[in-house]
Amino acid sequence: MTAKTVLVSGASIAGPSAAFWLHRHGYRVTVVETAPELRPGGQAVDFRGEQVKLLAAMGILGDVRRYETAMGDQTVLDLDGKPQLTVPGAAWSGEVEILRGDLARILYDHTKDHTEYVFGDRVTSLTERADGVDVTFSRGAPRRFDLVVGADGVHSGVRAAAFGPEAGFRRDLGFGIAGFTAPNHLGLDHTSVLYNEPGRGLMVGSHRHADRLHVGLVFAADGVEFRRRTTDEQRALVAQLFANTGWETPKLLEALPAATDLYVDSISQIHLERWSKGRVVLLGDAAWCAGPGGSGTGLAMMGAQVLAGELAAAGGDHVTAFERYEQRLRKPATVGQKNGKGSGNFLAPRTAAKIRSRNRAYKMLSTRLFGGFFTWMTDRAANALEYREYPVLTSA
Repeated sequence: MTAKTVLVSGASIAGPSAAFWLHRHGYRVTVVETAPELRPGGQAVDFRGEQVKLLAAMGILGDVRRYETAMGDQTVLDLDGKPQLTVPGAAWSGEVEILRGDLARILYDHTKDHTEYVFGDRVTSLTERADGVDVTFSRGAPRRFDLVVGADGVHSGVRAAAFGPEAGFRRDLGFGIAGFTAPNHLGLDHTSVLYNEPGRGLMVGSHRHADRLHVGLVFAADGVEFRRRTTDEQRALVAQLFANTGWETPKLLEALPAATDLYVDSISQIHLERWSKGRVVLLGDAAWCAGPGGSGTGLAMMGAQVLAGELAAAGGDHVTAFERYEQRLRKPATVGQKNGKGSGNFLAPRTAAKIRSRNRAYKMLSTRLFGGFFTWMTDRAANALEYREYPVLTSA
């Protein structure tokens, strides 16, 4: 096969994963990323079962284990901020867990020598021709590529350019999520704490860096506008939403002005009838965002392997390859979306009664019967897609 050119939008997880496998199958890949550099930090992501096989096949499992969080148990607090119960760390951390930023760096390091990375730029328009796609950028000169992959997240610019406005595909689940890093004044060591008040949840933990706390916030988002906010506006929004929250919240919010890794967004899902249009195809959150608990990171990486493999198997026939890719990924993505649909209600129950009910469910995790059921629930999204090898042209 003559090497074809592929533009991948997004340099977080799905994009570099696509670059990794497309290179293996003989494609020349350019990755464009809006951010000026790799984004550090972010939430922890875990891998289980079939997805661990993928990490091994990519030759990065050892790297991931070197940077794993190695999280221990989680302490669940009651409404008064007192310890109520303990949840085993394995319930949330899978076989291996790593911060999104650390994983992005690993993928970048494994692809940078054979992939053109362009930071600080983004796709502004796509025009399909008989033999390629003409792409314009916000900063760089126009270019033509044989194929375009939108791996640029729930707010995908490629999806907007090829399929239309985001509002037609995004389903908000009524909650928002935020996260930032703060000093570890709690003295946590590879452990985490969950605290709730009605409609608000704080997940606070420390792992690889003993002096840091990773603060995750989930909140009922009725009437909250998320888009087009500056960082200062996002800080103000978080401070406002959690201003009257108890426990250690006031102390944690003191770190907001200095936090350089703050992110704030709605908990949303993406639903599309098709993931491809002509020579443009979507991958990961851009195509099927599930939300927390939907095994989205692992499935995006699995999807990258399938997408590249099907392109190779079809001899570069993108119409056939995209159809087969979607056939393999549709059901697993639906499983992930089903798992993620109730994440907001679980992490930030809206009433005190629902918090107590959720905590009773937590208690059952320590029993053999219900603990096994919970493991099955968390594993089913990760194992919904079986890892299969595709013949490759090049070594890693």
